[in-house]
Amino acid sequence: MLGLLTLLPLAWLLGEPWWTERRREGLRRQPFPNEWREILKRRVPQVRRMPVDLQLQLKRHIQVFLAEKAFIGCDGLAVTPEMRVTIAAQACLLLLNRRRPGYFPKLRQILVYPGAFIVNRPATDGAGVLQEQRQVLAGESWTQGQVILSWQDALEGAAVADDGRNVVIHEFAHQLDQEKGHANGAPALPRTQYKTWSRVMQAEFQQLQWEAQQGQDSLLSHYGATDPAEFFAVASEVFFEQPLPLAKAHPALYEQLSRYYRVNPLSW
Repeated sequence: MLGLLTLLPLAWLLGEPWWTERRREGLRRQPFPNEWREILKRRVPQVRRMPVDLQLQLKRHIQVFLAEKAFIGCDGLAVTPEMRVTIAAQACLLLLNRRRPGYFPKLRQILVYPGAFIVNRPATDGAGVLQEQRQVLAGESWTQGQVILSWQDALEGAAVADDGRNVVIHEFAHQLDQEKGHANGAPALPRTQYKTWSRVMQAEFQQLQWEAQQGQDSLLSHYGATDPAEFFAVASEVFFEQPLPLAKAHPALYEQLSRYYRVNPLSW
């Protein structure tokens, strides 16, 4: 009896991924709601430019994502299907062409504010005194299973799909980076890719830091010079929204991101 009781939890752990994938496959096979299709047409113009097979993939991922993730409105915001679908579509761009997407496994909730939100953070001033500092943010990704977004910024990021600024892509890139427990600009990669990824990312990050220090204009936002994790998230925004300028100005960076995300937006 003791042996049987020991084997039951093991059997459950081994079977859970199978049951999860089976459930997800059932969700992916369901018809995509017409209401959601209209929301994509109206709010996420980037989808129309994608190849038909990727559009179909994206819709299937949206169905799973919305079935598994909770959306919570903040500051009195009532979350609508338009908000959920618009945000999910942008987040699921990062999952295309993956055999087992995972669907941001550590993420449980998306908190949505009407607009930019204020957070208080401890910071050290010039005299070395620790103080509370107010910051106005459009988005944030937490390792505790939450992404926080400004709906206004998420909406604008989807509507203007070629400016290299997309808060949803940015924060969900952080989620991918955080899957291993902390964000450091190196998400889970094939072992053979780490060496080249590290070399290219370090060189590009240092270049952006130099440009920021010199006050030079850059295709990549100077915010990406904050640390390697922010660099990866900023570069991901530009990869999906400005692939041609990125490929021309930073070919090695574009190649690494294309290999990681398994898509080539240049062909869209």
